[in-house]
Amino acid sequence: MKQIASAVLIVLALAASSCNKNGKAEGRSPEAVSLPTVAVAKASTQDLSKNVVLTAEFKPFQEIDVMAKVSGYVKEIRVDAGDRVAQNQLLAILEIPEMADDLARAKAAVDRSSAEVTRAEDEIKRAESTHEIAHLSYERLAEVSRKRPGLVAQQEIDDAHSKDLGAEAQLAAAKSNRAAALQQVDVNKAELAKVNTMHDYTRVTAPFAGVVTKRFADTGSMIQAGTASQTQAMPLVRLSQNSLLRLFLPVPESVVPTIHVGQQVDVKVPSLNRTFPGKVSRFSGQLQMTTRTMDTQVDVPNSNLVLIPGMYAEVTLSLSKRNAALAIPLSAVYGGSSDEPSPAEQSGSSAVTSGLVMVVDPDQRVEVRKVTLGIETADLVEVRSGLKEGDLVIIGNRASLQPGQQVNPKITRMASAKEGRPKDE
Repeated sequence: MKQIASAVLIVLALAASSCNKNGKAEGRSPEAVSLPTVAVAKASTQDLSKNVVLTAEFKPFQEIDVMAKVSGYVKEIRVDAGDRVAQNQLLAILEIPEMADDLARAKAAVDRSSAEVTRAEDEIKRAESTHEIAHLSYERLAEVSRKRPGLVAQQEIDDAHSKDLGAEAQLAAAKSNRAAALQQVDVNKAELAKVNTMHDYTRVTAPFAGVVTKRFADTGSMIQAGTASQTQAMPLVRLSQNSLLRLFLPVPESVVPTIHVGQQVDVKVPSLNRTFPGKVSRFSGQLQMTTRTMDTQVDVPNSNLVLIPGMYAEVTLSLSKRNAALAIPLSAVYGGSSDEPSPAEQSGSSAVTSGLVMVVDPDQRVEVRKVTLGIETADLVEVRSGLKEGDLVIIGNRASLQPGQQVNPKITRMASAKEGRPKDE
């Protein structure tokens, strides 16, 4: 009997060993089952901003064709394309031979009218002397006639009175002649000033500091006066103020309420792979009916002339911004809905939205939470309520997950809009 019992025990032990080797045991512990691995990201505080990027072309702050006020030949031109010039710097000198004669004639006219003034003053002195003698003669005769009536004939007294009045009239005429001569001096001086002014236009200067972008004339070229009635007049040079450039942006209607003068913007120039600071200087205040956009000007300083007019630039306008906001990847949110913003939230923010996220709790189990969302960037979204910093949210495929399910979380680094997609830590 003991031998039979030992044989039975040996057979049972061999059967159990065979089952363990072939993996056909029916019973398994829960720890032996593998948990599904899910990608998660930690909710963290970040500075978020919602932006819109618009493309525009750099234009000079000012650009003109420098014309000559008077017609003449180019005697000397001192600048060429690419030269930087200061305000009032001499660009060219014109030669106008007949203007020297006009200047001499105007000076001679002033001298002649001044001589006429001198002659008129001399005439006044002579008329004063004649009037003084005639007046004294009349007063003496009149005095004698009063003291001794009949001693002097009345005819003689009347003749003296007439001479007195005539001398007085000649004095008044002489004074009028002097006034006319003085007026003529003023007229001739004005004419001389005009000729001098026109002569000054033979020296063509820069109206503002800038860069000569094109030269049209050479020494000896005939330049016509640049008046409105002469459209064929050739300019001397083209002057561009490139130390400050402009960008004219077509701002969409939805972005118009966020635009204000003095607003700082980032200006990226792809051809240089650099970003420059800019500032909104003015806007039209009216939408174009065809495009539903508002023309907005951004000024970009360019003191070192690195930027060239005609380059394309991408301007980033910040619509809303949150500092130290709790953020999660945008891909972690699903099932969202939109609500109207509160009055306190209407300044620069869009409608408040809500959504659902799957959170991995400390027991590594899936939990579904409703969250209130704020501004969105390209990859991140602000969470205003429903999560706290450090919570693990599931990103990626959630179709096979159920609330309460135990998972194996694998943390990924949360990417910002500049960093691209999340990466494994």
